[in-house]
Amino acid sequence: MTQSRDIGVIGYGCTDYVKKADRPLLTFLAQAGRDAIASAGLEKSDIDGLALCSFELPPDNAVTVAEQFGLSLSWAYLGTAGGAGPIASVLNAIRAIEAGQATSVLCIAGDAYDVSGLFRLLDNFGRALTSYGSPHGFGGANGLFGIIQRKHMETYGTTREQLGRISVDQRKNAQKNEAALLRGPMTLDDYMNARVIADPIRLYDCVLPCAGAEAVVVSSLDRVPRGKGVRVLSGYEHHNHPPGEISPLRGGWELFRDALYRDAGYGPEDFDLVQAYDDYPIMVAIQLEDLGFCEKGGVGRFLEKNSFTWDGTLPLNTGGGQLSVGQSGAGGGMIGLVEAVRQLRHEAGERQVSNAQRGLVSGYGMVGYGHGLSTSSIVLERS
Repeated sequence: MTQSRDIGVIGYGCTDYVKKADRPLLTFLAQAGRDAIASAGLEKSDIDGLALCSFELPPDNAVTVAEQFGLSLSWAYLGTAGGAGPIASVLNAIRAIEAGQATSVLCIAGDAYDVSGLFRLLDNFGRALTSYGSPHGFGGANGLFGIIQRKHMETYGTTREQLGRISVDQRKNAQKNEAALLRGPMTLDDYMNARVIADPIRLYDCVLPCAGAEAVVVSSLDRVPRGKGVRVLSGYEHHNHPPGEISPLRGGWELFRDALYRDAGYGPEDFDLVQAYDDYPIMVAIQLEDLGFCEKGGVGRFLEKNSFTWDGTLPLNTGGGQLSVGQSGAGGGMIGLVEAVRQLRHEAGERQVSNAQRGLVSGYGMVGYGHGLSTSSIVLERS
């Protein structure tokens, strides 16, 4: 869907990440939001729209959080698409501003849990998992994505050595990011010999559940100096594709890919960086296929031919991604968006991609019975 090119992201913020929540969820959300507003050069009173994505927030919602934050709103939004939700929240914020429902929208995503908290969350993620997954010991997300990875390996010949290049290069990116929880060196041998979690998935295929939050401010680009705004060239979301298929090797990206690039006026060869949703390397691989960086089934060879560090042939998840920074629940769907904005404003420090002008960010999530239900993507450009 074509977006107004006068509206974009003008500020960003994030909290520190911690392995165990040491303060309430609202504190994380507030800190990220406060930093984003300051980054945009706005005051809290300038915010009249609020979009929230958080698994742990209910029974609270965007309106009750506005009360806690002291915000007066003309537009409120609560994400329902898991790790695809934060990108969807930005797209909906732009539409709200275009429609005159708000002028400046604060979009926040985050959660405050740890490993045991994630297990409890997944057991009650939806009626399908609660009624049919958990009682039969489905193994949580690791078990589900282990099936997908095995299926991809047997269908297309993809190897663990090929997928390991994603985890290893993202760890190198994380070593330039002081916010990352996992910054120690990691080789391909380390990746290959890590302990088995849910065969063929091993330890370094998995994210570390943690507490944290990310935020952006969406508003008119003329509110910030040139180079500090990030234009949204196009964006799409899709849910429950393919319907009824267990452990699919594709997602909604394949449906909107052509329209996404048509609206943006750019394709995969034009991006200086990619931030792909990385709950597991196999899902990064599937996004690269579905978004046209290589043919379906050809991602193994693509991974062998490219490097994915911040100074590589395809800078990917340049802050280390969830695989090395940590997964703060719904915040995992915004960590790539915030990193892309940081890169396009040329504020990424030691991991800055040289002369970054344009990037692609994709989201994925909301685990249902047999697959993740929601996908989203957005094309961004330095203004």
